[in-house]
Amino acid sequence: MKEPTPLDRIEVPRPRTDVVYAARLPGHGGSFRGLKRLLGAADCSKAGDRQAGLAASDDAAREAARELLGELTLEHLHDHPLTGARGEIDAVMRVNYDIDRDAFARIASLRLGELKDHLLRAPGPEVARVGRALTGVMAAALAKLCDVHELVYLARKISRPTRARTLLGAPGTLASRLQPNHPTDDLRGITLLLYWGLSIGAGDALLGVNPASGTVETTAAVLRHLDRIRRATGVPTQICCLSHLKVQLAALDQGAPVEILFQSLAGTESCCVTEFDVTVDLLDEGYRRMAARGPLAGQAEQFMYFETGQGSELTYGKHEGIDMATTEALCYGLARRWDPFMLNNVTGFIGPETHLDDREMILANLQDHFMGKLLGVPMGMAPCYTLHAHVTLEGQQMATQLLTAAGANYYMDVCLNTDRMLAYFDTSGHDVQTLREIHGRAPGGEFLEWALARGILARAGEGQGEAGAITRGPRFGDVRQFCPDEAELAELLAATPAAYGFATAGPRPANAVSRRGRRDEAIARAALATELREDELARVAAFRLISTTAASKGEHLGSADAGARLAPESAARLAPEEAEVQIVVSDGLSAEAVHRNIPDLLPVLLDGLGARGVTVGQPLLARYGRVKLAEAVAERLAARLVVVLLGERPGSGELASSSLSAYLAYRLAPGADQEAAAAFSGNPAIGFEYTVISNIHAGGLPAAEAGGVIVEKVLAVLARRAAGNRLEALLAGGVA
Repeated sequence: MKEPTPLDRIEVPRPRTDVVYAARLPGHGGSFRGLKRLLGAADCSKAGDRQAGLAASDDAAREAARELLGELTLEHLHDHPLTGARGEIDAVMRVNYDIDRDAFARIASLRLGELKDHLLRAPGPEVARVGRALTGVMAAALAKLCDVHELVYLARKISRPTRARTLLGAPGTLASRLQPNHPTDDLRGITLLLYWGLSIGAGDALLGVNPASGTVETTAAVLRHLDRIRRATGVPTQICCLSHLKVQLAALDQGAPVEILFQSLAGTESCCVTEFDVTVDLLDEGYRRMAARGPLAGQAEQFMYFETGQGSELTYGKHEGIDMATTEALCYGLARRWDPFMLNNVTGFIGPETHLDDREMILANLQDHFMGKLLGVPMGMAPCYTLHAHVTLEGQQMATQLLTAAGANYYMDVCLNTDRMLAYFDTSGHDVQTLREIHGRAPGGEFLEWALARGILARAGEGQGEAGAITRGPRFGDVRQFCPDEAELAELLAATPAAYGFATAGPRPANAVSRRGRRDEAIARAALATELREDELARVAAFRLISTTAASKGEHLGSADAGARLAPESAARLAPEEAEVQIVVSDGLSAEAVHRNIPDLLPVLLDGLGARGVTVGQPLLARYGRVKLAEAVAERLAARLVVVLLGERPGSGELASSSLSAYLAYRLAPGADQEAAAAFSGNPAIGFEYTVISNIHAGGLPAAEAGGVIVEKVLAVLARRAAGNRLEALLAGGVA
């Protein structure tokens, strides 16, 4: 294990006054003040950068910015670190300067355009060597000068294998990260999705579950279940539960098999700390604890797993004036500090406020893959989409073809492209096998031998294509090889939403299976058009109507924060009250979720809180609201806790298209509460902690039952005076 460089020993230049970069393109007399503006203007146009005012005004301005960028030396980029709002260099930027100084000295005088030409001519080892000398800002600047062919060609030159229990990313391979998410963490549904994925050759990178409930108890239970299935099937891979890092470490302390430690990262310290609840010091601690006590300690060369994706910093308003591609590259410069086993890029996951359509999503994925590989990170790709963006399955498939040509290490197996818990659309195990056969790739070596022995995969014989190529075996798609008991299989199927059938045609789902999935996706996309019916909801409760600053659905879907702010007239009508808890109901991304669930949920919630002596204000109803609206309401009404009941983005199918979540926003009182939260989070300015209860719908957590679950969680928050990760740590006994 390589010990991370202490932050105070990483050399970073002092911040400088912004340079004015004057354009010299004929007919274009504009200029760009500061490197942030220049980097933003040089990128292809994307919704998030347009919203932030960082995108170029037109093609001429964009090319002017690119010409200026191409003339800058690497030394200039090195000597002008990007700073935060108060002119400081944050921890993420500092980590990015932990580079190979000798390698940098050899290229420092090169202009960026010259570096691009050098890399296009250079062999792969030289490209990788140069990458170790670059910061994320340099990698992002280079990506903005590259066209599609160059992004693919340069990334393809770089190989970045890693090893945990098995080898990932070896040349000629294409792996799959099997993700059997379930809306209620039902182990039966998780089991079926695991069996299904394994039967089509998925899972050689990882078996990993994003839990609906991020508690220590659930995390440990999921990990133990994954471990049992791994052992029972004999599949050579590794396991992970994608809870928060703090929760996973608590589960590790309880003896759970935390083989791979996961955490989402952001490209600014402010976003990492305030939104993702992590610091560099905490990640260092997790890295050391895994090296010393993880189940694969002494066996694995790498054991960290990170997820990133363009736009999270902007969505939270924590991008520090830096464009999306550059903050994403800064994530990779941060991730390489811990030599990760894998990194998964999920650009497209957020929606139209960051990437509006297929073109924006595809270009961003190609940039991300190139920047990550150049900076030395093992890149897995998840070109994905949500139904409220103008991104389609066809656009996603175009992205995977290009990324496979570029040498992506792995993709996701989200069964039949539908994530049943996170309500988004990703690649499937069928896609991975299709891409293997098109591009002549194979699973990782240990997994390949296992799949060949089981008859899941086979080597092509004479007349079946290229001799020796990996194709499907006689048991491809045969779930019954793992579950021969028909009664047990029927029980697993009954517990699994959107299980449209196991039939295959070559490496693809059979047409009847595909048509059912696409039909349900269309139904769910149509749910986005539904508007909130206030008169209908008035029969459920006497709501107070409030408005956000989002004036239309289009503005709401396309803006990162319009739905998080109270309209001035609504703010003026709200004054401090005596109630401990305030309830806000909002359509969010699905008004249908409100109509389907609130009539059964809200009475149970109000009655339950009243019976337990909790004072509750008159419920509020907001059109076009977002989660952070809770903070504006809490401040105006002086509530200790705001419960936002919000329609989530629609998933696939009629039931998942009406999914509601409850966000519990706890307002930290000055003094002991705030000090304890600040110490736990590393964020001295923390004002709120959040707990979420998700997947409230008839196919997940039923509405009436959810009302009781929310009551119990509200009582825990108020009693412990904490929410989110700190509450879970208190409940698990991990915080004094």
